[in-house]
Amino acid sequence: MRTTCRNAFVHLCCVAAFVAITSEASSAENWPGFRGPARQGISPEKGVPVEWSATSNVAWKTSVPGLGWSSPIVFGDRVFVTTAMEKGVSFRLICFDRLTGEVLWNKQVFRQKPGNKQKLNSFATSTPVTDGRMVFTVAFDGGIAAVSTDGTVVWTNRDYEYYSQHGLAISPILYEDLLIVAFDGSSSGQDPKVGWQIPWDKAVIVAIDKNTGEVRWEGKRGLSRIAHVTPQIFGENGIDRLVSSAGDVVQGFDLKTGRRIWTASSPGEGVVPSLVIGEGLVFATSGFGESAIRAVRTGGEGDVTATHIAWETTEDVPKIPSMLYVKPWLFLITESSIAKCLKAATGEVLWRQRLGGRYSASPVWADGHVYFLSEKGETVVIEAGPEFKVLARNKLEEMCCASPAVSQGNIFIRSEHNLYCIGRGR
Repeated sequence: MRTTCRNAFVHLCCVAAFVAITSEASSAENWPGFRGPARQGISPEKGVPVEWSATSNVAWKTSVPGLGWSSPIVFGDRVFVTTAMEKGVSFRLICFDRLTGEVLWNKQVFRQKPGNKQKLNSFATSTPVTDGRMVFTVAFDGGIAAVSTDGTVVWTNRDYEYYSQHGLAISPILYEDLLIVAFDGSSSGQDPKVGWQIPWDKAVIVAIDKNTGEVRWEGKRGLSRIAHVTPQIFGENGIDRLVSSAGDVVQGFDLKTGRRIWTASSPGEGVVPSLVIGEGLVFATSGFGESAIRAVRTGGEGDVTATHIAWETTEDVPKIPSMLYVKPWLFLITESSIAKCLKAATGEVLWRQRLGGRYSASPVWADGHVYFLSEKGETVVIEAGPEFKVLARNKLEEMCCASPAVSQGNIFIRSEHNLYCIGRGR
């Protein structure tokens, strides 16, 4: 069921807000969705903070009501996160002033249905995405919405009722006028193993018109299992393609129609880390069970398992944090704090070190540095390179599972109860 707000005044307000925000952001580096502008965890900015604490080099700190592990996104002078209140029933989008941390608005988007989830998951884990005009969210039960930057719900889509034994953790992405969401859940029927431990054919990738909320196409996976992987875009022979993985598969899709073009087998379930791209390869992990990292060549038709897997390894496989590609290296962190640097083209290990602590957040790169944020709120900053060198250890002493955002010279870190803007105010 789709609901559209057709009020002309609302539309004019959206346009006015878009003009204002895009004017502010025209020369700034935004962080508009999960893992940044290219979904790779990479920031092109210089002068990003390297050292801080809970009381030093912090521009501001603001309390975040409710609970959610969505990552902050930044566009112009606004920062957005989702949260869940009332024991998960009230799914909300919050907007902060980037310069001061002031809460500009806190809007209920859905009354949702809390269900099963992993202990570390939340009822608001999906990171929103924005084009500067609207912010797009996915609720725990699969509700999709577009909210204007002034907090007005423009449209909602309830066509897809999502359920998973693990809860929902995927994030939507934008491509041209499409909002793309991968629903890789499991059965809510009598046998909970279906779709989780037993492959099924109900997973779907949905492309929605970002302006209206209408479904434009559906991509079918075939047999697969639970996953929480945010899709990615890659170029293939001058044509943009969608690449998406789930339990047991890594797949390429036509962005115009949703047709599945190729599939590579990647046995496992409960896949969380999102895909990263580089060297003509898609770097994927296979989640729980038969855990492995695989580098898959793009292209081909049909089942490309035998021809397109460039390399794979079963050692030190991250099951929650996404990997980080910084040419020519691939960095990773496991939940148990093993950090590694590999040659992306071959998988050769250049170094392996234990950082200490537990990790759920995905690493980010900025100004030659890699930032690893632990669940206890310690950010280990290393030099990005073939030799291991720690530059700083920065402690906030708060639980942190959301991935950091980097924008306009600052690092935005969401803890269990607060949102931090690290660095001098800009």
